[in-house]
Amino acid sequence: MQVGNARYLKPGDLPDTVAVFPLTGALLLPTGQLPLNVFEPRYLTMFDNAMAGNRLIGMVQPALGEQDETNLAPVGCLGRITSFQETGDGRYIVSLTGICRFRLLDEKDTHSPFRTFRIAPFIADLSARDEEDTVDRAALLSAFKAYLDANKLEADWESVERASNLTLVNSLAMMSPFGPAEKQALLEAPDLKTRAETLIAITEIVLARVFGDSDTVLQ
Repeated sequence: MQVGNARYLKPGDLPDTVAVFPLTGALLLPTGQLPLNVFEPRYLTMFDNAMAGNRLIGMVQPALGEQDETNLAPVGCLGRITSFQETGDGRYIVSLTGICRFRLLDEKDTHSPFRTFRIAPFIADLSARDEEDTVDRAALLSAFKAYLDANKLEADWESVERASNLTLVNSLAMMSPFGPAEKQALLEAPDLKTRAETLIAITEIVLARVFGDSDTVLQ
């Protein structure tokens, strides 16, 4: 996998430990791009360290139902800083590009203001393009169109048609306006096919809840 100027092809290309950025409702997936507005001093320091090192950050949600960041969700996603801008007022505007998911193991005592964990990367994510043919693209686009129509929204269909199945599934999952539990379910889906099916199912549930019979909406 090529991310920015770096290539991640095998386990040795990935770190054993990573600084984590807990953020409720934020979803980063492999190949996806996540914009961030960083302003807390501890996370400014974290990004300073990452920029001076391997440019890698772990995005993770707080544990579902938690009101603070003491307990974290078990699975996050490793991202590389591929865009970095100073605002002049003490903030960073950053873009992370997803590399692969990881499972949190034990926390490291680094005496830094941010948290660092030992991780177990999902190595299969590095070759996820091999799964593209498993996605029911027609069903995914049908659910996407139904959601847009129900909410009177428009899409750049030319760009959608050009997107690979991997890009389409992960981009739609990241852009979806669903809650933290749904975002975590999409993140933890074992493969691209399951993530697409999960995204379709969540969309149908939302449409049925808000607009009634989803079968009517999805026609």
